[in-house]
Amino acid sequence: MSSQPKIEIQDLRLSYGVREVIHGISFAIREHEIFGIIGPAQSGKTSLLRCINRTIEFNPAATVSGTVEVDGENVQKVKNVYELRRKIGMVAPLPVGLPLSIYDNVAFAPRCAGMKSRSDLDGLVEKCLRQAALWDEVKDRLDSLGTKLSGGQQQRLTIARALSHQPEILCLDEFSIAIDPVTTMRIEDVLKELRKEMTIILVTNLTQQARRLADRTMFLWNGDIIELDTNDVIFGEHPKDQRTADYVLGIFG
Repeated sequence: MSSQPKIEIQDLRLSYGVREVIHGISFAIREHEIFGIIGPAQSGKTSLLRCINRTIEFNPAATVSGTVEVDGENVQKVKNVYELRRKIGMVAPLPVGLPLSIYDNVAFAPRCAGMKSRSDLDGLVEKCLRQAALWDEVKDRLDSLGTKLSGGQQQRLTIARALSHQPEILCLDEFSIAIDPVTTMRIEDVLKELRKEMTIILVTNLTQQARRLADRTMFLWNGDIIELDTNDVIFGEHPKDQRTADYVLGIFG
């Protein structure tokens, strides 16, 4: 894992109207790191991800200040926001399948980006479906509607679609909420391999999932960073903040 920062955030504040939900937080995420974010509901975890890839702009009530830099570039100054969002893939908690075939769900973004060769598309679709642990289940019915898949399969199709952008950063927001435990473990194994190619931000309410996967974990609570450290500290016997220990032990949250 490189020690170089892939993402640097300084004094990030986010408000929805008059209500501030992220309170001037600062931290960095290293290149090729799996960075875990844990915390109770309404702590600002999803909003933070949306600030990183600027999908927060879809909410007209949102006001952002501070800086988010990716590879040293302030994302707020990026002129081509579509290119930025291709660079930073996002997987939402619940699957949102396009009303297209399984193949076309994965091929949609590459086609929009100009990929025309059928052989190139075939190779990319297979690669992404394999990475999402879905290929063996759907390889004989790629022309079937993606929306006809089971909930867990649709979530993995959403992951494959995010990977089709060939992102440098992959943001996973509660990806396992609609997936059975066995499939979740398969995708976790895939994520461990993907970190060789990209930086992964893992938002999860499952503290054990962060413990298994992340290199470092940040505990976010009510828009503030309570603690950010290696997993040995966060999930060990002596986290630096008692609230971290209480949350990890399930005393609240």
